[in-house]
Amino acid sequence: QVQLVESGGGLVQAGVSLRLSCAASGRTFSSYIMGWFRQAPGAEREFVAAINRSGTNTYYADSVKGRFTISRDNAKNTMYLLMNSLKREDTAAYYCAASARTLWTSTDYYRPAKYDYWGQGTQVTVSS
Repeated sequence: QVQLVESGGGLVQAGVSLRLSCAASGRTFSSYIMGWFRQAPGAEREFVAAINRSGTNTYYADSVKGRFTISRDNAKNTMYLLMNSLKREDTAAYYCAASARTLWTSTDYYRPAKYDYWGQGTQVTVSS
């Protein structure tokens, strides 16, 4: 079991940067594949970014590629999402997610159903 707590959301203007954090407690953090998802009102939860256990491989949605950077610090049991050049369409509740599954393919990073643990979410609102 792992508990996830997001922080760092807020109300910002378009064009600025924001960094989200996801603090994990419980089982060894480095044993989890980690991801960020977001959900806007009335929309389905969508993939944002993911990172493998060691932090050497990262994956991004096309909509955030080049603007967002996912990273993790296994010594601090924390994952981050640095969001640059924020746009109004980035407005959503952002969730961190974890999976300890051993059978994993590259396409699984993008699928919410493959993650077993979720945080409570942090709201990001971007105004123009």
